[in-house]
Amino acid sequence: MLDKPKIHNPAQSSAPLTLYGTEVRSRLLLGTARYPSPDILRQAIAASGAQIVTVSLRRESARARSGQKFWDMIKGLGCHILPNTAGCFTVKEAITTAEMAREVFETSWIKLEVIANEDTLQPDLLGLVQAARTLTENGFDVFPYTTEDLSVAEKLAEAGCKVIMPWGSPIGSGKGLNNNFGLRTLRSYFPDFPLIIDAGIGAPSHAAEAMEMGYDAILLNTAIAKAGDPARMAAAFSEATRAGRTAYEAGLMEQRDMASPSTPLAGTAFSALNDS
Repeated sequence: MLDKPKIHNPAQSSAPLTLYGTEVRSRLLLGTARYPSPDILRQAIAASGAQIVTVSLRRESARARSGQKFWDMIKGLGCHILPNTAGCFTVKEAITTAEMAREVFETSWIKLEVIANEDTLQPDLLGLVQAARTLTENGFDVFPYTTEDLSVAEKLAEAGCKVIMPWGSPIGSGKGLNNNFGLRTLRSYFPDFPLIIDAGIGAPSHAAEAMEMGYDAILLNTAIAKAGDPARMAAAFSEATRAGRTAYEAGLMEQRDMASPSTPLAGTAFSALNDS
């Protein structure tokens, strides 16, 4: 009797992702804003398999009493909490928010955002590096939200960041990867550095594309939170992220400008007739 073929399980094929000494199996990180209800958020996180979720201190503080219920729900999920400094437009504001978040959420992790422009939500790159350096010196594990700018990435690494999170496109735009060349260059320049695409991912295909480039993880929010069925969309993103990572590890074929026949002519009937 023939042996049954082994079923490949991509969820178990990749090595764990290590972020500041913490290992996680899932390479999909989720934001927790803009969901229709806490219950739908809970379903989406479960369907995604995400082990890291981001939480805004400012948003939860604004909710007053309801914020405590939300925080209790998030803690009950058993995920790693990544607080963020969303909505901060100055270095001082971002540092103060990070310090408050460390106390409230009891973690040294911080997703650092220093915003330069209210319409595009583009990072203030100079302020970002300054804030990252200060926070690192103060014992924070900084996850900086940045662009694909290589020189800024170098400065963030020099400032002590051990993870870099370039955007794919502006936050909430859903446009996917706007600058493939820049993102590929960044990946090539930092081959062994954890790089996470943060912002702009709008479809599972965008996530798969980034993972096929060799990016280590995807962080997204709106594409799932605003989907018609957030839980099903979360599952789709989970599958796409795993598929992209598996394809990268397997080794994608090189692209060509001209066609290359999948069946060689040598040994075909046509070839044999010409030889006779």
